[in-house]
Amino acid sequence: MVRINCAFKLLVAQCLFLLCSSQDFDFFYFVQQWPASYCDSRRSCCYPTTGKPAEDFSIHGLWPNYNSGQWPHDCDREASLEESQISDLKSKMEKDWPTLACPSADGMKFWGHEWSKHGTCSSLRQHAYFEAALNLKHKANLLQRLADAGIRPGKFYTLKELKHAMQEGVGHEPYIECNVDPEGNHQLYQVYLCVDTSGSNIVDCPVFPHGRGCGSRIEFPLFSSDLDSNLSLNWRGEL
Repeated sequence: MVRINCAFKLLVAQCLFLLCSSQDFDFFYFVQQWPASYCDSRRSCCYPTTGKPAEDFSIHGLWPNYNSGQWPHDCDREASLEESQISDLKSKMEKDWPTLACPSADGMKFWGHEWSKHGTCSSLRQHAYFEAALNLKHKANLLQRLADAGIRPGKFYTLKELKHAMQEGVGHEPYIECNVDPEGNHQLYQVYLCVDTSGSNIVDCPVFPHGRGCGSRIEFPLFSSDLDSNLSLNWRGEL
């Protein structure tokens, strides 16, 4: 009888584990950021140890969300990111998902944070989670979508122009978040797209986030040599 009770308790525990680890969200936010605006939205930023990122949108994260506007997070505090699980993706992640945090780093801390906070709630394994985000960046191709509409870094645009260009190219309405630089300009900062629970398909957003809004005139700043000089000064000032 004791053995039967123990076996039953083990079976219940296994079922509860499977139930808790199953999908428990409604969609993903796939979030990309513009590096020049990121650097203007912080006291300073630092290029990763792998070198200056390209002038392109970079991945911030792939975040499970509920239709209510809430979101799950830190679903398994014991499941830290294992570098061996993403070794074949690292070169693409360094290019498409770079860290700009200070001090300079190789990205593992950033990716580990995204996995622990968001990936553990995704019902995807580590490799599949990061691969899904990389594939979505290629599918969205935001910089090319904007270029196709004549929108390029170094100029100012309206929110309507930016949203229309992205929606025409991607096929779904984005949410655009802005920051304000030291001169008071609103800048194109982050772009949210919604993705189905498989992490494969961009879809219409059930609900938009409550991020920082945008003014009527939005800068799409260059990721330029001027910014390099400012970063160098900021970084030396913090030493």
